[in-house]
Amino acid sequence: MENNQMDRDLKTRHISMIAIGGSLGTGLFMASGAVISQAGPGGAIAAYALIGIMVYFLMTALGELATFYPVSGSFSAYARRFVDPAAGFMVGWLYWVIWSLVASVDIITAAKVLSYWELFSGINSFVWCLIFLALLFLLNAFSVKSFGEAEYWFSFIKVGTIIIFLIMGVLMIFGIIGNQGAVGLKNFTVGDAPFVNGFLGLLGVLVVAGFSFGGTEVVAVTAGESENPKESMPKAIKQVFWRILLFYIGSIFVIASLIPYTDSRLLNENSDVAMSPFTIIFDNLGILFAASIMNTVILTAVLSAGNSGLYATSRLLYSLSNEGQAPKFLGKLNKRNMPFNALLVTTALIILSIIYAHVNMGGYGKLLNMLGTLVLLVWGMSVLSHYRLRRAIKVQHRDEDALLSYKAPFFPFGVVIVGATIIFLLIGQSFADITSLNWPKLFNSFIPILIAVATYFGYKVIKKTKIIPLKDIDLSKHEL
Repeated sequence: MENNQMDRDLKTRHISMIAIGGSLGTGLFMASGAVISQAGPGGAIAAYALIGIMVYFLMTALGELATFYPVSGSFSAYARRFVDPAAGFMVGWLYWVIWSLVASVDIITAAKVLSYWELFSGINSFVWCLIFLALLFLLNAFSVKSFGEAEYWFSFIKVGTIIIFLIMGVLMIFGIIGNQGAVGLKNFTVGDAPFVNGFLGLLGVLVVAGFSFGGTEVVAVTAGESENPKESMPKAIKQVFWRILLFYIGSIFVIASLIPYTDSRLLNENSDVAMSPFTIIFDNLGILFAASIMNTVILTAVLSAGNSGLYATSRLLYSLSNEGQAPKFLGKLNKRNMPFNALLVTTALIILSIIYAHVNMGGYGKLLNMLGTLVLLVWGMSVLSHYRLRRAIKVQHRDEDALLSYKAPFFPFGVVIVGATIIFLLIGQSFADITSLNWPKLFNSFIPILIAVATYFGYKVIKKTKIIPLKDIDLSKHEL
């Protein structure tokens, strides 16, 4: 008899570190300086705090869904079960495209980072892309345990670097180490600080902060292969809020304290690793090879994101196939209980994306601009799934405590916060174009939404699906 159940080999430490490392990437290491430069230290901290609260509520909603219904390819499965089969189809395929493209970008970025060292610059970047893709493919092809172990150590390096940075930064602020003396908080009052460019400055940074947390939600996909999702999911979710508070807000506080927002190096328009605020501060401290150290960390960060992308996309294809929304061969497991066919198809799309990126960078850039909006749509559908699960429990007069081993706190307040923030970000990213009535740019901005709507209604018309009435939502628990 053919086995069609994946191994539950992801331990709590794997899940927790995947949750911690999910959104720690080039956005924090490279773009955080530009955020401070544009909105000032106060504006940057306020933006990340606000988005951090939203992401916390998003993750608690996903935590409740993942413990109630721990399946692979979770986002499409939640939307399919609690909203509408057409919503599951839309979310699943859009998320597959999102992460296939993100994985492509991460691999291309890794090749670019490697060229920083002269030793590797003689080899064509396309060759490095294929080498990195082969590495990530092998990490995902053998067992889910090899993926979890690789992601654990990738994230461990990122987390370790940030902790060292925060400790040294605080010591520099008080003048205990370094040659600047005690700088204290004087850079929070330089020029127009702490808030620069007023509301528009905060709005612009808010959008960047929202998109920089993309990837945090990948932890929900791991529920289907978690050794004990009832234990590991809530633990990982609880860590998200403190991670955001410590890593993002802590890092921005240290950078803003040690480097005035007026310092032109913070903008880093050429994405030069030597101009990363982390590198600048390590360099000021007199640490030898600071740029090389940060380049190594950034290399692990982008490879980690690519690793997660390859994992998430193959599981989504597997889930879609099992629900009859993708070809049957994508739902088959190999002898190691891995969705190998789904992994191969995803890898093929990534190769095509890398080829396209090397042939036409302009068109690829436009495609990437769509990713942030698509991620917001997936987040929105996930929160809607959570809301409908709770409403179905109430309508069907079931016992919440008996059904839910983990309950998202502050329901339904959290749902309102996430929904309002997503709408605000979708409008906010086009605020300047709306006020100036720049119709061509507005059309480009809303293309992802149009694609999502067309996908949803296209499937709905062809398959004649309906929004599932609350009284008919299946509340039987998924057996582990």
